[in-house]
Amino acid sequence: MKLHELQAPAGSRQHGKRLGRGTSSGQGKTAGKGQKGQLARQGGKTRLGFEGGQMPLFRRMPKRGFNNINRKVYAVVNVNDLNRFEDGQEITNTVLVEAGLVKNEKDGIKLLANGKLEKKLNVKVDKFSAAAQAAIEAAGGSIEVI
Repeated sequence: MKLHELQAPAGSRQHGKRLGRGTSSGQGKTAGKGQKGQLARQGGKTRLGFEGGQMPLFRRMPKRGFNNINRKVYAVVNVNDLNRFEDGQEITNTVLVEAGLVKNEKDGIKLLANGKLEKKLNVKVDKFSAAAQAAIEAAGGSIEVI
């Protein structure tokens, strides 16, 4: 295919309706807006979530606490999940994703101490719990915070 042979696919370039161009056009006179009313007026649309003056849902719902927009959410991996790797292997975020232990890294990976570690591993992830750190070092492994 050459540059001069490029064409837009059929039906991809449609002309907009020509509104208010005479009664015989099918969209003349009121231009498809009907007779009077709010939607016939200029700027007559309502905002998102407007319920006709009734108290809108987002204002009826209770709001409690504080939502920190800068919070970090970590994907969690337990120590007993690391037993599937070989002795002495280096465990990083990419290794955990490839092994299927983590589907979505989010803001990083945190290692928790659920279970028992039976292998000596070099673990390099974003965060460790104190108990997970102790469990890895007790098994003869090493940790490193990325």
